[in-house]
Amino acid sequence: MNTPHCHTVERGSSQNADSAAALEPTDTITLDETDRHRRRLAMVSDNGIEFLLELATPTLLREDDVLRLSDGRAIRVIAKPEPLYIVSGTDHVHLLNLAWHVGNRHLATQIHHDHFLIRKDPVIRNMLEELGASVKDIESGFNPIGGAYDQEHKAAHTHHDHSH
Repeated sequence: MNTPHCHTVERGSSQNADSAAALEPTDTITLDETDRHRRRLAMVSDNGIEFLLELATPTLLREDDVLRLSDGRAIRVIAKPEPLYIVSGTDHVHLLNLAWHVGNRHLATQIHHDHFLIRKDPVIRNMLEELGASVKDIESGFNPIGGAYDQEHKAAHTHHDHSH
């Protein structure tokens, strides 16, 4: 039997609640954030389904995304818990200031309305605490936002009657 291929990523519940509910996965694949940023790679699902990921561009696979295989099966992506910091500020303006410092260092960041997550780094932790942040260790799946040059951002961005 030929190894099935995956050319399509169907965005999961956090991006598209309607399609995610309709997808019944055959299996799951659990990967940390680094292992979820792929274009072409032989992969094995959590229960042993071998397949070849062949995407047109490098893509960050996110929690609840579904990899649709050429034989019709579906593999749901699970974000493997990894060591992170949860960072919060004294108020929203302080949190924005902290996020600016993290972004200025080009660190992968998952942003929430009242905190953000980053990978553990003692030097960055020290900097953030010196700036008055609350920094706590956690283990969690990591789904950082894409940067300005991220392919998903380019595809989603439409030009309006303004200049950049």
